[in-house]
Amino acid sequence: MGGGAYVQLRDLVRLRYQARGFSYLPAQPVNSVLAGRKRSRLRGRGLDFDELRHYRPGDDIRTMDWRVTRRTRTPFVRVYTEERDRPVWVVVDQRLAMFFGSRYQMKSVAAAQAAALTAWRVIGVGDRIGALLFNDQQSSLHPPSRSPGALLGWLEQLATMNNALAADAVAPARPDALGEALHTVSRYLTHDSLVIVISDFDGWSDDCLTAIKAMRQSNDVITGLVSDPLEHSLASADKLVVSDGAYQLQVEAEKADAEARFSAGYSAQLTSLGGTFKRHGIPLIPLTTESDVAGQLLRQLGGATARTAPGR
Repeated sequence: MGGGAYVQLRDLVRLRYQARGFSYLPAQPVNSVLAGRKRSRLRGRGLDFDELRHYRPGDDIRTMDWRVTRRTRTPFVRVYTEERDRPVWVVVDQRLAMFFGSRYQMKSVAAAQAAALTAWRVIGVGDRIGALLFNDQQSSLHPPSRSPGALLGWLEQLATMNNALAADAVAPARPDALGEALHTVSRYLTHDSLVIVISDFDGWSDDCLTAIKAMRQSNDVITGLVSDPLEHSLASADKLVVSDGAYQLQVEAEKADAEARFSAGYSAQLTSLGGTFKRHGIPLIPLTTESDVAGQLLRQLGGATARTAPGR
């Protein structure tokens, strides 16, 4: 669906029908990029296994774990806890640095689509979804809600913010806006929330890490790193023309030294960022501009193809 330089509200609404077959819950298919992460403090609804403990007088006999009891010759029971409501926040980057794409669509469009798919999925399973939308000039915060009307409200603002992007923008780009957005959403978190940050992480700094670590104290964080193939390698472009909106410059992509310097620099940034996230237990979901975002989320978080994906 979609693609191109801009996204419309109707496109984000239609994604509701593609928001299935993937999940951000701790239990993941073996092929999911979230599989194998440490057990989250976040749970869905119903009853969730919490721990094994010694039998105490008055415990319900139906909770006995007979296998462990036979093995240890000591009575054990399985303790379950009621799974709690899980507020989810999406932090969506719509800065000028995201207004870039060499293939199917802009990074800003991919980020908007990923946010909409996530939001419709969260609403679909009965959880609350909130958002922090930001660009180089402003941010807009929307508290978590189960209301489709509230969701439509901030999706409309997201589309408006997306359509305001332009290569000849007068206002300067602000890499530090990322850190400001992260600090803003961290101040509104309580506990047991899931925060999904969708960005190219341009302007990543120690200040950003400080905000992420503050979130991680009582919440879970997942990152969606949006990139374009051209950022990974200039070799994919026969003729490359770059512009600041006023002037254009043709880059000789075949020059090996320029290609090597560019690729090495970007690769080093990704390696550093990925290493930082890994050290702090923050899963990273790579997203690219070269294909449909719904399909990417399905492959990475659902472990299934669009044709065979389960309904939940």
